[in-house]
Order: sequence, then structure tokens, then C-alpha cells
Amino acid sequence: MSTIAGRPNTAVMVIDVQNGVVAGAHQRDEVVANIGTLVEKARGEGVPVIWIQHSDEQLKRGSEAWEYVPELVRSDSESLVHKTFGDSFEATDLEEVLANAGVGRIVVAGAETDACVRSTIHGAFVRGYDVTLVGDAHTTEDRTEWGSPPPDQVIQHTNLYWRFQSAPGRTAEVVTTKEVRLGD
Repeated sequence: MSTIAGRPNTAVMVIDVQNGVVAGAHQRDEVVANIGTLVEKARGEGVPVIWIQHSDEQLKRGSEAWEYVPELVRSDSESLVHKTFGDSFEATDLEEVLANAGVGRIVVAGAETDACVRSTIHGAFVRGYDVTLVGDAHTTEDRTEWGSPPPDQVIQHTNLYWRFQSAPGRTAEVVTTKEVRLGD
């Protein structure tokens, strides 16, 4: 029950599953496989899949590191949003893409949990979207040398706190890939 009027549809959002982002990610292969399953489910149900692709000084646009992992192939008919900030809504056409598809609920998967995924789920929620985080379809790399908890704990904590997000007229939830429901 999004607070965005007249936008009853759901979209799957795949954030930054790029070679240079997930090369050293926690449970990379399992997470990428879950994202692939989620994308195929969306396609099978006619639900839009929106691909988010980050670029910055470390992820040069057009480089191999910038490219999406080979296991996930975007269909030409699926939207691609290029971004340069953590929150996928900042300085992009994502809001326009979602509006054109009548989307008021997003189902989020991707990388990195403690950066772009977290920024985007919060950004969507404060903009009025219902946000489902797919708990076994997001990941991050090990940043313990900089004081971060181990990646499995970062993922678990994000899943834990997102379950308890609340705001008037919006829902936040965490489900597994198998539990994702895309239709009504």
C-alpha cells in the first residue's frame, strides 16, 4: 500500500551486480544465482526488471569491472539506470522509469548491502514506495580491516532492521528468493 497514488505495480530492482563490485563478495555465486532466479520469476510473471549500474573513479564506465556479471543478462526491453551515487534515485531517471511503469512497490536485490542497497531501500521508502528486500539476494565484501563487522553479519543486520521499518502508508519487508511474491 504505497503512498504513491495510482501506482499499483511491482518492479524487481537489481542493483550493481557488476564484475568489480561482486568479485570478492560474500557468497557471491549463491547470491547471483538467487538474483537470476528472481529475474526469471519476474520475467515469467510480466513484472518489470530494472537494472541499476554504478560508475565512479574505481568503476570506469565501459570497463570490464563496470559490466554486469556474465550470469545475469539484461533483456533489451528492460530498463537500465546509470548512477554515480549510492541511492539509485539520486541524479538518475529511476523515478521516471518507475512512474512510467506504474510502480509503487520495489523488490530489491544486489550489491553492496552496506552501501548502494541500503541507500536505495531507504531512498525508496522515504519517497513513498513499499520496499521488499530479498534477504538472500544481496551481498557485500569483507570490510573488517576498516572496522566493519564481517559481511555475513552486515547482511544479517540489514535483514533484521529492515523487517522492522515502518512509516505511515508504506510497508517494508524481508523475504527469501523462494518467498518473493510479485503479483497481488
